Amino acid sequence: MRVTVLCLAALALTAAAPRGGTGAEAPSEAAASGRRATVGAYYFDGWAGRHREAATADWAAHAPTHLTKRLREEFGDREPLWGWRDDSAEIMQRQIRLAADHGIAFFAFCWYWHDTARAIREDPKHTGLQLFIEAPNNHRMRFCLLIANHAGFEIKGEQAWRRTADLWMPYLTHPQHLRVGGKPLLIIFNAGGGDKAGFAHLQQAARNAGLPGLAIAACHPAPPDIGYTHTTRYNAVPGWNKGRQEHPYRELVDAHKASWRGTPDRPHIPCLSVGWDRRPWEPADPSKGRCCWYYPDRTPEQFAAALRAAVDWVEKHPDQATTEMMILLYAWNEFGEGGYLAPTKGDPDGAYLKAVRAVVAP
Repeated sequence: MRVTVLCLAALALTAAAPRGGTGAEAPSEAAASGRRATVGAYYFDGWAGRHREAATADWAAHAPTHLTKRLREEFGDREPLWGWRDDSAEIMQRQIRLAADHGIAFFAFCWYWHDTARAIREDPKHTGLQLFIEAPNNHRMRFCLLIANHAGFEIKGEQAWRRTADLWMPYLTHPQHLRVGGKPLLIIFNAGGGDKAGFAHLQQAARNAGLPGLAIAACHPAPPDIGYTHTTRYNAVPGWNKGRQEHPYRELVDAHKASWRGTPDRPHIPCLSVGWDRRPWEPADPSKGRCCWYYPDRTPEQFAAALRAAVDWVEKHPDQATTEMMILLYAWNEFGEGGYLAPTKGDPDGAYLKAVRAVVAP
């Protein structure tokens, strides 16, 4: 998810008994489907809308909001097989087929706060979410929301958080919404920006809508006593803003593995990055802006081994993981930051997707 701009039909998830409940647990959705784990991917909705330079630069005339000239010209191997734009019903249906065919159980769509309902409705970064809701094949996957409440999109104060109940309830009550322990899942990117009274209002609004409450996951770290029920990450990147240095992918994997820990009272959803290399969103001259370490040596085999370790972790740590054995991947389509599963010109056969299927749904 870019730092400046980070970045819902028919069956519900099989509801597993919440931890601490009595009686026998229902089989998880993963087990019922034959998958080893319930693996989802973050979906960054930056590939729609009109580029800010569309009227002044020829290369940007038909570009989506988050395409950069450097990404287009120097990292063209990252272009998806369907092109840089994904804002059509046909392309969304294609993405659902690809993801579902390869063991991806859900998308976690980035959602952005604005001060007015109109601005929220018109934000092009919500295009993919709406296309998923409208897709005739969305019964093949679940979805949830990652609330991207970072700089520029902060939800500030109890009253703003209370307003989110009306905005999110149509998604949370949608039959395809992802559930954890029987409750719809919300993921909060900036966990420190949560609000205790606002979360209490969200929980009551969910109960008023006929839901058993909400599972609210904090992207690490989770402040105590606000109302978070789970923890997770968006990603874990060593070397953030520490200058442009090349590092091996194994270091990125190790950083994620170190974050896999939960408790019986607050289970953890482990996250794993498919990759990280945000040079297309950095200046070509590293002395002219903030730059990060990057990990260009990733391979499908390395990624498969790391995903196998994540599946092993949820299998071996039932006291720390969710009963659904849930795992999150960064990401489906973070092309600018180098974390993507979607097939591209550089990966036309979808080797990373095939790696997911081989591990999760052999």
